[in-house]
Amino acid sequence: MNKLVKDALVLTCITVIAGFALGLVYEITKAPIAKAEAEALQTAYQTVFADAASFEDLEDFDSDAATAIVNNAGYDKEKIDNCVVAMDSSGNPIGYVITVTTSAGYGGNITFSMGITNDAVINGYSITSISETAGLGMKARDTGDGTFSSQFINRNAETFTVTKTGASSSSEIDAISAATITSKAVTSGINAGVTYFNSLVGGAQ
Repeated sequence: MNKLVKDALVLTCITVIAGFALGLVYEITKAPIAKAEAEALQTAYQTVFADAASFEDLEDFDSDAATAIVNNAGYDKEKIDNCVVAMDSSGNPIGYVITVTTSAGYGGNITFSMGITNDAVINGYSITSISETAGLGMKARDTGDGTFSSQFINRNAETFTVTKTGASSSSEIDAISAATITSKAVTSGINAGVTYFNSLVGGAQ
């Protein structure tokens, strides 16, 4: 009996010490992680709105309310995480950067920021979090001519569909080869972002 009590006390001590250590590690790493995430987000903003001199939080932005708008439009796997206003060097608003998370990815959530000008033109997107299959779905974050992401640059803000047979209209997007699920997830996220943009300024339908 004494051995059992002793073993229980030892295990309890180990658990308490381990919990304390984990809590300490979390507190130590929390600030650097938050800083890195904020820097990654700012980089994404600048990537999709190179003409912007600064970015300001959208007044009274509410993620839950924004998400409800896109969910009610049929994008029930998408969440609007944030929205900022892109400003030029004179302090004039030139568009929006909308951060979207879609849970429809093959490997889970995909989070990206997308830029849309006041003239309802998409500047592209920049992924900040993705866990898709290497060499397949991960190609969604590739940039440059001929990539999946390049199809969303300088496109009118409208509802897009994914095709595997070659895009034949302005609203079609060529899927990543052997990664249709990822392609549809990102495209659905873009559509959700466009839907939210429309709710803000009445952009293209």
